Amino acid sequence: MKADYQEAADFISSEINGTPETGIVLGSGLGALADRIRDAIVIPYNRIPGFVHSTAVGHKGNLISGTLGGKQVLAMQGRFHFYEGYTMQQVTFPVRVMRRLGVKNLFVSNAAGGINDTFKIGDLMIIRDHINMLPNPLIGKNDDAFGVRFPDMTHAYDREFIRRMEDIAASHRIPLKKGVYVGLTGPSFETPAEYAFYGRVGGDAIGMSTVPEVIVARHAGMRVFGMSVITNEGYHFADDFVNDGDDVVKAAGRAADTMSLLFAELIAGNG
Repeated sequence: MKADYQEAADFISSEINGTPETGIVLGSGLGALADRIRDAIVIPYNRIPGFVHSTAVGHKGNLISGTLGGKQVLAMQGRFHFYEGYTMQQVTFPVRVMRRLGVKNLFVSNAAGGINDTFKIGDLMIIRDHINMLPNPLIGKNDDAFGVRFPDMTHAYDREFIRRMEDIAASHRIPLKKGVYVGLTGPSFETPAEYAFYGRVGGDAIGMSTVPEVIVARHAGMRVFGMSVITNEGYHFADDFVNDGDDVVKAAGRAADTMSLLFAELIAGNG
């Protein structure tokens, strides 16, 4: 797929201005961050060679180039998921294309269910680590052009980025949680027993994305920062409780402005 990555990178390069250093992946309901990007150039995914179609609710399916925090960025307004029927190579294809374009940092976001009983709907959680229950996207022949056969995941989420984000949030008196994200395949929401199980083994929030992109980014030597919006509480279940995808998108949307502010300031201070 080396030629495919380069074809996509060459196409995007011909459409945008400058060389972005930071890529952003916007999860369910979080596409509003793209509205903060200045001098935006919008490229629908269906125009980009090798990009598939984003079918999930709350994912618009655009690649946006412009400036955020005064720095050149490349933002995915919607991601691809394994549960949509795509291969892991298709899910993570944009990350490797970003790397070919010179992107050094990847900021990932998602909507997640809270399994830590101190988390409430609307909380923002810095991802400090993850538990991967999805197929590993690096299975198969290693692409030495991107990274080594056995990449280290000890520091999957950049500690300096985490420290700086905590300082930024404190300066605005924005409370943040910090925890472990559990990535599952979906598309069914988890049962109460599954929420409880993943909480017992160390998870704080749970979702259906993000981890594959992080693994591929780290394989390629990119620095990663991740943040989840807690959109439902998976630790107490009233008789009438129902997980609803539309409610998840709405809850994420309410937190999008705060996340946008934090991401913009983190990007502004990078470099």
